[in-house]
Amino acid sequence: MNRNNELKALVRVFTTLGVTAFGGPAAHIAMMQQEVVAKRKWMSEEHFLDLMGATNLIPGPNSTEMAMHIGQDRAGWRGLIVAGLCFIFPAVMITLFFAWLYKEYGQLPEVQPFIYGIKPAIISIILIAVLPLAKKSLKNIQLGVIGGAVLVLALMGVNEILLLFGAGLLAMALSLLSSRKTISSFLPLGILQVSDFNLFSAANVSLFLTFLKIGSILYGSGYVLFAFLDAELVEKGLLTRQQLIDAIAVGQFTPGPVFSSVAFIGYQINGWLGAAVSTIGIFLPSFIFVALLNPIVKVMRNSSLFSKFLDAVNIASVAIIVSVCYVMAKESISDWRAVLIAVICLLLSFSFKKINSVWIVLLGSSLGYVLNLV
Repeated sequence: MNRNNELKALVRVFTTLGVTAFGGPAAHIAMMQQEVVAKRKWMSEEHFLDLMGATNLIPGPNSTEMAMHIGQDRAGWRGLIVAGLCFIFPAVMITLFFAWLYKEYGQLPEVQPFIYGIKPAIISIILIAVLPLAKKSLKNIQLGVIGGAVLVLALMGVNEILLLFGAGLLAMALSLLSSRKTISSFLPLGILQVSDFNLFSAANVSLFLTFLKIGSILYGSGYVLFAFLDAELVEKGLLTRQQLIDAIAVGQFTPGPVFSSVAFIGYQINGWLGAAVSTIGIFLPSFIFVALLNPIVKVMRNSSLFSKFLDAVNIASVAIIVSVCYVMAKESISDWRAVLIAVICLLLSFSFKKINSVWIVLLGSSLGYVLNLV
Protein backbone atom coordinates (compact mmCIF):
# COMPACT_ATOMS: atom_id res chain seq x y z
CA MET A 1 0.00 0.00 0.00
CA ASN A 2 1.53 3.33 -1.07
CA ARG A 3 1.05 5.71 1.86
CA ASN A 4 1.39 8.85 -0.28
CA ASN A 5 -1.36 7.67 -2.63
CA GLU A 6 -3.52 6.75 0.37
CA LEU A 7 -3.01 10.21 1.88
CA LYS A 8 -3.95 11.87 -1.44
CA ALA A 9 -7.11 9.76 -1.62
CA LEU A 10 -7.99 10.74 1.97
CA VAL A 11 -7.48 14.42 1.10
CA ARG A 12 -9.86 14.13 -1.88
CA VAL A 13 -12.57 12.23 0.00
CA PHE A 14 -12.63 14.25 3.22
CA THR A 15 -12.15 17.67 1.65
CA THR A 16 -15.15 16.94 -0.56
CA LEU A 17 -17.15 15.76 2.45
CA GLY A 18 -16.04 18.80 4.45
CA VAL A 19 -17.59 21.04 1.78
CA THR A 20 -20.73 19.01 1.04
CA ALA A 21 -21.67 17.00 4.16
CA PHE A 22 -24.80 18.75 5.42
CA GLY A 23 -27.26 17.50 8.00
CA GLY A 24 -25.43 16.59 11.19
CA PRO A 25 -23.43 13.53 12.38
CA ALA A 26 -25.90 10.84 11.24
CA ALA A 27 -25.90 12.26 7.70
CA HIS A 28 -22.11 12.70 7.67
CA ILE A 29 -21.54 9.08 8.73
CA ALA A 30 -24.03 7.93 6.09
CA MET A 31 -22.07 9.79 3.43
CA MET A 32 -18.79 8.32 4.71
CA GLN A 33 -20.30 4.82 4.57
CA GLN A 34 -21.23 5.42 0.94
CA GLU A 35 -17.74 6.69 0.08
CA VAL A 36 -15.46 4.30 1.96
CA VAL A 37 -17.53 1.08 2.08
CA ALA A 38 -20.00 1.02 -0.81
CA LYS A 39 -17.96 2.97 -3.38
CA ARG A 40 -14.25 2.53 -2.56
CA LYS A 41 -14.31 -0.79 -0.60
CA TRP A 42 -11.73 0.55 1.85
CA MET A 43 -13.19 -1.56 4.67
CA SER A 44 -15.92 -4.07 5.40
CA GLU A 45 -19.38 -3.17 6.69
CA GLU A 46 -18.51 -4.90 9.97
CA HIS A 47 -15.32 -2.91 10.55
CA PHE A 48 -17.10 0.33 9.66
CA LEU A 49 -19.76 -0.59 12.22
CA ASP A 50 -17.09 -1.33 14.84
CA LEU A 51 -15.50 2.09 14.30
CA MET A 52 -18.90 3.79 14.37
CA GLY A 53 -19.82 2.04 17.62
CA ALA A 54 -16.48 2.87 19.23
CA THR A 55 -16.77 6.50 18.15
CA ASN A 56 -20.09 6.79 19.95
CA LEU A 57 -18.42 5.72 23.20
CA ILE A 58 -15.97 8.66 23.41
CA PRO A 59 -16.60 12.40 23.82
CA GLY A 60 -16.40 14.80 20.93
CA PRO A 61 -17.90 15.24 17.44
CA ASN A 62 -18.80 11.73 16.25
CA SER A 63 -18.57 12.25 12.50
CA THR A 64 -15.21 14.04 12.78
CA GLU A 65 -13.86 11.21 14.91
CA MET A 66 -15.20 8.72 12.37
CA ALA A 67 -13.21 10.53 9.66
CA MET A 68 -10.11 10.24 11.85
CA HIS A 69 -10.69 6.50 12.42
CA ILE A 70 -10.98 5.91 8.68
CA GLY A 71 -7.83 7.95 8.07
CA GLN A 72 -5.86 6.01 10.68
CA ASP A 73 -7.03 2.71 9.18
CA ARG A 74 -5.87 3.74 5.72
CA ALA A 75 -2.59 5.54 6.44
CA GLY A 76 -1.67 5.36 10.12
CA TRP A 77 -1.25 8.43 12.30
CA ARG A 78 -0.66 10.65 9.25
CA GLY A 79 -3.97 9.47 7.83
CA LEU A 80 -5.71 10.28 11.12
CA ILE A 81 -4.42 13.86 11.02
CA VAL A 82 -5.02 14.37 7.29
CA ALA A 83 -8.59 12.99 7.31
CA GLY A 84 -9.50 14.95 10.44
CA LEU A 85 -8.07 18.25 9.21
CA CYS A 86 -9.53 17.89 5.71
CA PHE A 87 -13.00 17.28 7.14
CA ILE A 88 -12.76 20.12 9.67
CA PHE A 89 -10.95 22.83 7.67
CA PRO A 90 -13.53 23.57 4.91
CA ALA A 91 -16.35 23.79 7.46
CA VAL A 92 -14.32 26.16 9.64
CA MET A 93 -13.47 28.39 6.65
CA ILE A 94 -17.12 28.58 5.54
CA THR A 95 -18.17 29.30 9.14
CA LEU A 96 -15.56 32.06 9.44
CA PHE A 97 -16.88 33.67 6.28
CA PHE A 98 -20.33 33.89 7.85
CA ALA A 99 -18.78 35.05 11.14
CA TRP A 100 -17.11 37.93 9.29
CA LEU A 101 -20.36 38.83 7.48
CA TYR A 102 -22.23 38.76 10.76
CA LYS A 103 -19.75 41.00 12.55
CA GLU A 104 -19.53 43.44 9.65
CA TYR A 105 -23.22 43.66 8.74
CA GLY A 106 -25.04 42.35 11.81
CA GLN A 107 -27.10 39.69 9.99
CA LEU A 108 -26.89 36.39 8.14
CA PRO A 109 -27.98 35.81 4.51
CA GLU A 110 -31.36 34.22 3.81
CA VAL A 111 -30.74 30.52 3.22
CA GLN A 112 -33.96 28.98 4.54
CA PRO A 113 -35.35 27.85 1.13
CA PHE A 114 -32.17 25.87 0.49
CA ILE A 115 -32.16 24.29 3.98
CA TYR A 116 -35.81 23.36 3.45
CA GLY A 117 -34.82 21.13 0.53
CA ILE A 118 -31.57 19.82 2.01
CA LYS A 119 -33.25 18.20 5.04
CA PRO A 120 -35.49 15.73 3.14
CA ALA A 121 -32.53 14.89 0.85
CA ILE A 122 -30.35 14.15 3.87
CA ILE A 123 -33.00 11.77 5.26
CA SER A 124 -32.91 9.74 2.04
CA ILE A 125 -29.09 9.53 2.26
CA ILE A 126 -29.25 8.28 5.85
CA LEU A 127 -31.89 5.66 5.02
CA ILE A 128 -29.85 4.28 2.11
CA ALA A 129 -26.71 4.06 4.25
CA VAL A 130 -28.35 2.61 7.35
CA LEU A 131 -29.95 -0.37 5.53
CA PRO A 132 -26.72 -2.34 4.86
CA LEU A 133 -25.39 -1.38 8.29
CA ALA A 134 -28.59 -2.65 9.92
CA LYS A 135 -28.44 -5.94 7.99
CA LYS A 136 -24.79 -6.47 8.95
CA SER A 137 -25.32 -5.62 12.63
CA LEU A 138 -28.42 -7.80 13.04
CA LYS A 139 -26.52 -11.05 13.65
CA ASN A 140 -29.05 -12.86 15.86
CA ILE A 141 -32.41 -12.53 17.61
CA GLN A 142 -30.82 -11.30 20.83
CA LEU A 143 -29.18 -8.35 19.03
CA GLY A 144 -32.50 -7.64 17.28
CA VAL A 145 -34.25 -7.42 20.65
CA ILE A 146 -31.50 -5.15 22.04
CA GLY A 147 -31.68 -2.94 18.94
CA GLY A 148 -35.47 -2.70 19.13
CA ALA A 149 -35.32 -1.77 22.81
CA VAL A 150 -32.68 0.89 22.14
CA LEU A 151 -34.79 2.36 19.32
CA VAL A 152 -37.86 2.64 21.57
CA LEU A 153 -35.86 4.14 24.44
CA ALA A 154 -34.06 6.58 22.11
CA LEU A 155 -37.42 7.80 20.79
CA MET A 156 -38.50 8.25 24.41
CA GLY A 157 -35.52 10.55 24.95
CA VAL A 158 -33.21 8.30 26.99
CA ASN A 159 -29.57 9.47 26.94
CA GLU A 160 -27.62 8.01 23.99
CA ILE A 161 -24.51 7.19 26.03
CA LEU A 162 -26.55 5.26 28.60
CA LEU A 163 -28.14 3.31 25.75
CA LEU A 164 -24.82 2.48 24.07
CA PHE A 165 -22.99 1.39 27.21
CA GLY A 166 -26.12 -0.29 28.53
CA ALA A 167 -26.54 -2.34 25.36
CA GLY A 168 -22.89 -3.38 25.37
CA LEU A 169 -22.82 -4.33 29.05
CA LEU A 170 -26.12 -6.21 28.76
CA ALA A 171 -24.76 -8.28 25.86
CA MET A 172 -21.60 -9.06 27.83
CA ALA A 173 -23.62 -10.07 30.90
CA LEU A 174 -25.85 -12.36 28.83
CA SER A 175 -22.76 -13.91 27.22
CA LEU A 176 -21.17 -14.56 30.62
CA LEU A 177 -24.37 -16.06 31.99
CA SER A 178 -24.84 -18.33 29.00
CA SER A 179 -21.24 -19.60 28.84
CA ARG A 180 -20.23 -19.22 32.52
CA LYS A 181 -17.05 -17.43 31.55
CA THR A 182 -14.76 -16.05 34.22
CA ILE A 183 -12.89 -12.83 34.53
CA SER A 184 -10.10 -14.38 32.41
CA SER A 185 -12.25 -13.48 29.41
CA PHE A 186 -11.02 -9.93 29.86
CA LEU A 187 -7.35 -10.84 29.40
CA PRO A 188 -7.21 -10.12 25.64
CA LEU A 189 -7.62 -6.47 26.61
CA GLY A 190 -4.31 -6.47 28.47
CA ILE A 191 -3.37 -3.58 26.21
CA LEU A 192 -5.55 -1.45 28.40
CA GLN A 193 -3.39 -2.61 31.62
CA VAL A 194 3.18 33.19 18.97
CA SER A 195 3.15 36.12 21.27
CA ASP A 196 3.60 38.94 18.64
CA PHE A 197 -0.04 38.47 17.72
CA ASN A 198 -1.01 38.28 21.40
CA LEU A 199 -1.87 34.63 20.89
CA PHE A 200 -1.43 34.00 24.60
CA SER A 201 -3.63 36.83 25.77
CA ALA A 202 -5.92 36.13 28.71
CA ALA A 203 -8.96 36.06 26.41
CA ASN A 204 -7.40 33.51 24.03
CA VAL A 205 -6.12 31.27 26.82
CA SER A 206 -9.57 31.37 28.44
CA LEU A 207 -11.26 30.49 25.13
CA PHE A 208 -8.82 27.65 24.47
CA LEU A 209 -9.27 26.12 27.93
CA THR A 210 -13.06 26.49 27.77
CA PHE A 211 -13.34 24.68 24.44
CA LEU A 212 -10.66 22.13 25.37
CA LYS A 213 -12.80 21.21 28.40
CA ILE A 214 -15.97 20.99 26.30
CA GLY A 215 -14.26 18.87 23.63
CA SER A 216 -12.95 16.52 26.33
CA ILE A 217 -16.26 15.80 28.07
CA LEU A 218 -19.09 16.50 25.62
CA TYR A 219 -21.23 13.61 24.48
CA GLY A 220 -24.32 13.95 22.30
CA SER A 221 -25.51 16.21 19.50
CA GLY A 222 -24.67 19.76 18.56
CA TYR A 223 -27.62 20.91 20.63
CA VAL A 224 -25.87 19.59 23.74
CA LEU A 225 -22.87 21.67 22.67
CA PHE A 226 -24.98 24.81 22.65
CA ALA A 227 -26.28 24.03 26.15
CA PHE A 228 -22.65 23.92 27.32
CA LEU A 229 -21.91 27.16 25.50
CA ASP A 230 -24.87 28.86 27.11
CA ALA A 231 -23.54 27.93 30.55
CA GLU A 232 -19.88 28.67 29.79
CA LEU A 233 -20.17 31.85 27.70
CA VAL A 234 -23.62 33.44 27.80
CA GLU A 235 -24.11 33.21 31.55
CA LYS A 236 -20.60 34.60 32.08
CA GLY A 237 -21.31 37.58 29.81
CA LEU A 238 -18.79 36.70 27.08
CA LEU A 239 -21.49 36.16 24.45
CA THR A 240 -25.08 37.32 24.04
CA ARG A 241 -27.85 34.77 23.74
CA GLN A 242 -28.74 36.20 20.31
CA GLN A 243 -25.17 35.57 19.15
CA LEU A 244 -25.45 32.00 20.42
CA ILE A 245 -28.74 31.51 18.55
CA ASP A 246 -27.14 32.87 15.38
CA ALA A 247 -24.21 30.49 15.90
CA ILE A 248 -26.74 27.64 16.06
CA ALA A 249 -28.18 28.84 12.74
CA VAL A 250 -24.72 28.85 11.14
CA GLY A 251 -24.11 25.33 12.45
CA GLN A 252 -27.33 24.16 10.80
CA PHE A 253 -26.82 25.52 7.30
CA THR A 254 -23.07 25.02 6.86
CA PRO A 255 -21.55 21.64 5.87
CA GLY A 256 -19.13 19.60 7.94
CA PRO A 257 -19.03 19.12 11.71
CA VAL A 258 -21.47 21.18 13.78
CA PHE A 259 -18.59 21.86 16.19
CA SER A 260 -17.10 24.19 13.56
CA SER A 261 -19.63 26.76 14.78
CA VAL A 262 -17.25 27.45 17.69
CA ALA A 263 -15.11 29.29 15.12
CA PHE A 264 -18.05 31.67 14.64
CA ILE A 265 -18.28 32.17 18.41
CA GLY A 266 -14.53 32.60 18.88
CA TYR A 267 -14.48 35.21 16.10
CA GLN A 268 -17.27 37.22 17.75
CA ILE A 269 -15.39 37.22 21.07
CA ASN A 270 -11.79 37.83 19.95
CA GLY A 271 -11.48 38.00 16.18
CA TRP A 272 -9.39 35.63 14.03
CA LEU A 273 -7.16 34.46 16.87
CA GLY A 274 -10.20 33.79 19.04
CA ALA A 275 -11.66 31.66 16.24
CA ALA A 276 -8.37 29.76 15.83
CA VAL A 277 -7.83 28.91 19.51
CA SER A 278 -11.50 27.97 19.96
CA THR A 279 -11.37 25.58 16.99
CA ILE A 280 -8.09 23.99 18.10
CA GLY A 281 -9.37 23.63 21.66
CA ILE A 282 -12.59 21.81 20.82
CA PHE A 283 -11.14 19.42 18.20
CA LEU A 284 -7.78 18.59 19.83
CA PRO A 285 -9.20 16.00 22.31
CA SER A 286 -10.79 14.06 19.42
CA PHE A 287 -7.42 13.52 17.72
CA ILE A 288 -6.02 12.15 20.99
CA PHE A 289 -9.04 9.95 21.79
CA VAL A 290 -9.12 8.39 18.32
CA ALA A 291 -5.34 7.76 18.27
CA LEU A 292 -5.69 5.87 21.57
CA LEU A 293 -8.93 4.06 20.76
CA ASN A 294 -8.37 2.84 17.19
CA PRO A 295 -5.91 0.00 18.00
CA ILE A 296 -8.08 -1.15 20.92
CA VAL A 297 -11.11 -1.70 18.64
CA LYS A 298 -9.24 -4.46 16.80
CA VAL A 299 -8.20 -6.07 20.08
CA MET A 300 -11.80 -5.98 21.29
CA ARG A 301 -13.03 -7.64 18.10
CA ASN A 302 -10.55 -10.49 18.68
CA SER A 303 -11.90 -11.11 22.19
CA SER A 304 -14.97 -13.35 22.22
CA LEU A 305 -16.51 -11.52 25.18
CA PHE A 306 -15.74 -7.97 24.09
CA SER A 307 -16.83 -8.88 20.58
CA LYS A 308 -20.32 -9.29 22.09
CA PHE A 309 -19.97 -5.79 23.56
CA LEU A 310 -19.07 -4.33 20.15
CA ASP A 311 -21.92 -6.18 18.42
CA ALA A 312 -24.44 -4.74 20.88
CA VAL A 313 -22.98 -1.22 20.65
CA ASN A 314 -23.15 -1.48 16.84
CA ILE A 315 -26.83 -2.47 16.77
CA ALA A 316 -27.54 0.26 19.35
CA SER A 317 -25.72 2.82 17.16
CA VAL A 318 -27.86 1.84 14.15
CA ALA A 319 -31.02 2.09 16.28
CA ILE A 320 -30.03 5.57 17.44
CA ILE A 321 -29.39 6.67 13.83
CA VAL A 322 -32.88 5.41 12.90
CA SER A 323 -34.37 7.38 15.81
CA VAL A 324 -32.49 10.52 14.68
CA CYS A 325 -33.80 9.97 11.15
CA TYR A 326 -37.36 9.65 12.47
CA VAL A 327 -37.08 12.88 14.48
CA MET A 328 -35.58 14.70 11.48
CA ALA A 329 -38.38 13.45 9.23
CA LYS A 330 -41.06 14.49 11.72
CA GLU A 331 -39.58 17.99 11.96
CA SER A 332 -38.73 18.63 8.30
CA ILE A 333 -41.27 16.69 6.19
CA SER A 334 -44.33 18.72 7.00
CA ASP A 335 -46.01 19.47 3.64
CA TRP A 336 -46.33 18.17 0.08
CA ARG A 337 -43.18 19.95 -1.11
CA ALA A 338 -40.97 18.27 1.47
CA VAL A 339 -42.64 14.91 0.81
CA LEU A 340 -42.01 15.31 -2.93
CA ILE A 341 -38.34 16.17 -2.39
CA ALA A 342 -37.89 13.21 -0.02
CA VAL A 343 -39.53 10.76 -2.45
CA ILE A 344 -37.52 11.97 -5.46
CA CYS A 345 -34.22 11.81 -3.55
CA LEU A 346 -35.06 8.40 -2.08
CA LEU A 347 -35.96 6.94 -5.49
CA LEU A 348 -32.76 8.28 -7.04
CA SER A 349 -30.67 6.95 -4.15
CA PHE A 350 -32.26 3.50 -4.46
CA SER A 351 -32.04 3.41 -8.26
CA PHE A 352 -28.43 4.64 -8.48
CA LYS A 353 -26.74 3.26 -5.38
CA LYS A 354 -23.31 4.54 -6.40
CA ILE A 355 -24.47 8.09 -7.05
CA ASN A 356 -22.42 10.57 -5.06
CA SER A 357 -24.49 11.90 -2.16
CA VAL A 358 -23.26 15.40 -3.06
CA TRP A 359 -25.64 15.35 -6.06
CA ILE A 360 -28.54 14.29 -3.85
CA VAL A 361 -27.83 17.20 -1.47
CA LEU A 362 -27.56 19.68 -4.37
CA LEU A 363 -30.76 18.33 -5.92
CA GLY A 364 -32.65 18.64 -2.64
CA SER A 365 -31.34 22.16 -2.11
CA SER A 366 -32.34 23.22 -5.65
CA LEU A 367 -35.79 21.64 -5.38
CA GLY A 368 -36.32 23.38 -2.04
CA TYR A 369 -35.55 26.74 -3.61
CA VAL A 370 -37.69 26.15 -6.72
CA LEU A 371 -40.70 24.70 -4.87
CA ASN A 372 -40.70 27.58 -2.40
CA LEU A 373 -41.28 29.90 -5.37
CA VAL A 374 -44.54 28.06 -6.13
